Amino acid sequence: MKDVYQTIRNIRLSEKAALATELNNEYVFEVDPKANKIEIAQAVRSIFGKKVASVRTCNYDGKARRKRTASAGYTSAWKKAVVRLAAGEKIDLT
Repeated sequence: MKDVYQTIRNIRLSEKAALATELNNEYVFEVDPKANKIEIAQAVRSIFGKKVASVRTCNYDGKARRKRTASAGYTSAWKKAVVRLAAGEKIDLT
């Protein structure tokens, strides 16, 4: 098994993620693209000590970027995980 801090890279804080947290008890994380749902659930359980109800994932491709020259570049591809916690569980993000 990978290190849990390599599996969960970052927490994504946005208006949409905050709304999902308030309404559905879901938290959005940026995760390793090679991580599966079981590894993500185990990482959240070990880092935060919370019980995970479900995990949904989505892969995002890098976007094309152009910086005032003819040569184009790309942003990095990344994977998003939406983790729903069990009833009564909460992660304090402050």
